[in-house]
Amino acid sequence: MLPQAPEVPATPAKPRPWRVLWIAAGFLSLALGLLGVVTPILPTVPFVLLAAACFARGSARWEAWLLAHPRWGPMVRDWRATRSVPRRAKWWASGMMALSCGLAAWRAPWWASLLAALMCLSVATWLWRLPDSKR
Repeated sequence: MLPQAPEVPATPAKPRPWRVLWIAAGFLSLALGLLGVVTPILPTVPFVLLAAACFARGSARWEAWLLAHPRWGPMVRDWRATRSVPRRAKWWASGMMALSCGLAAWRAPWWASLLAALMCLSVATWLWRLPDSKR
């Protein structure tokens, strides 16, 4: 007997244009997350979480694919289950934001550097207020 593929739940009944927009937003978020793997300025995890949220609204098949992915699936499942972030990820994110703000202060106009610093400080404050996950 052949093994059965996991059953994918039916996609929510939404008008087709909305589903297409959610799926497109999911792929855009996933692409930005992939870009964040190799650039210090873009974060990976928030974009992968955003992609999962978009796929959940637009395509059960793509959401299931993302949840089953060996690298990103555990991250998304942990976030959905506990709304927590590993302490190591918090340190990495904070370090990359500090590096990005340092680069902005060195190369960008003062107002852009200030805006970047305020955004990074806001994100870091939110991030460090989240509970630590067990991973």
